[in-house]
Amino acid sequence: MRTLLFLLRKEFLQIFRNKLILRMIFVMPIMQLILLPFAANYEMKNILLSIVDKDHSEYSRKLINEFTSTGYFKLTNTSSSYDKALKVIEDDKADLIIEIPQGFERDLIRDNQTKIMISANAINGQTSGLAVSYSNAIIREFNNDIRAEWIQQPRLNPQPIVEITSSNWFNPKMNYKYFIVPGILALLVTLVGFILTSLNIVKEKEAGTIEQLNVSPIKKYQFILGKLIPFWILGMFVLSLGFAISFIVYGIFPEGSFIIGYLFAGIYLIAILGFGLLTSTFAETQQQAMFIAYFFMMIFVLLGGLFAPIENMPDWAQYLTYINPVRYLIEVMRMLVLKGSSFWDLRYYFLIVTGFAVVFNGLAIYNYKKTN
Repeated sequence: MRTLLFLLRKEFLQIFRNKLILRMIFVMPIMQLILLPFAANYEMKNILLSIVDKDHSEYSRKLINEFTSTGYFKLTNTSSSYDKALKVIEDDKADLIIEIPQGFERDLIRDNQTKIMISANAINGQTSGLAVSYSNAIIREFNNDIRAEWIQQPRLNPQPIVEITSSNWFNPKMNYKYFIVPGILALLVTLVGFILTSLNIVKEKEAGTIEQLNVSPIKKYQFILGKLIPFWILGMFVLSLGFAISFIVYGIFPEGSFIIGYLFAGIYLIAILGFGLLTSTFAETQQQAMFIAYFFMMIFVLLGGLFAPIENMPDWAQYLTYINPVRYLIEVMRMLVLKGSSFWDLRYYFLIVTGFAVVFNGLAIYNYKKTN
């Protein structure tokens, strides 16, 4: 026990003497939790809109007003012809063209139907897809309003109408930050636990102290625990700091239990620290360790469901996410923060992450060679 305490004291002294590590622990979570939710935002707003209105009627003006009053579209150009509007898109001054044909109001009144052309800049496929989807929804709503107006006049024979009411569960205001902040918090815990641990044993190798530790009477499990416990404590500190920033800056307070969140994060950190320790046993220099850590972090982030929904990934990528521990922490954080899930709801996640912890730490202990 005294040997383990000595190792822990040594590790904490090394950590707090390194100013770079201190900045990573204290400054990085604060900056990323404040900046990333605003930058990593898939809510489409201020889509640059160009209008070609060849009708100049009351209904065409109403339709244009429907677009500009939503807050999603920003009218930047009105052109007399489609070719001129297309030139605006080519100059990157517009994202979408709405062309209202001549006779739009006349055809709508006389024939009960008309056509509108939507042209989107599809360089960014996701942006154009959402812009067209929003446009279709606005036009449908405009069409429903017109029909309701005519029925009341009455202009059309009354028809049965199905009224749809909707409610948004778990995130009633559909605030994107409530969805992205728990994921970023999971990513920060992973960064601190995985990268710092990956560099840990390698730093001992470069400093030459690993040979002294190898020939000392320190047991292998004591050495491993001495390396893992300090970063486990730091990871839990980063989680607490993240919860505080989420509440202060965004007003996000978990619906679920803090105890369950900390319990899951504690097991997860054991797993990710073991994986970091495993990678550090293969590397000979800190540069090698950083390359390995960067490689895996890219995979963890891209296949973790932080930015892209896992359901939208190809089948082979979805299968890979099952062996990605970050996926489970992101899902659990979102379930706790938004849904208030209980321990029973998360029991399978606990079992999976516990399995990761056993496998990664077992491999790390097995792969670490000690001479005595």
